Amino acid sequence: MDVQPDLSTLSDAELKDLIRQLSDEELEVSRTRRLLHGRIELLKSELVARLKGRDEGALSVVDVDALSKILAGRLPDLDQLERD
Repeated sequence: MDVQPDLSTLSDAELKDLIRQLSDEELEVSRTRRLLHGRIELLKSELVARLKGRDEGALSVVDVDALSKILAGRLPDLDQLERD
C-alpha cells in the first residue's frame, strides 16, 4: 500500500488529482473482483454438475438459465453434495 502524502501540503488541484487516481484504481480493482467472482461461480457450477453425475469429465455447456442462477449465487452447498 502506498504511503499517503501529507495532505496539508497538497494544493486543491493535487488533492483532486489524487482522488481521481484512487477512484480509477478502485474501479479497476472492482472490475477485476467481479470478473474473478464470475469465473469462480462458473467453476463451482462445473463442480456441482460433476458431483451430481451429469458430466463425464468434459466441461459442460452452461445455458442462460443456469448462468443466471450461478451469477445470482443460487448454487447448492458444495460440501453437502460431496457427502451425498
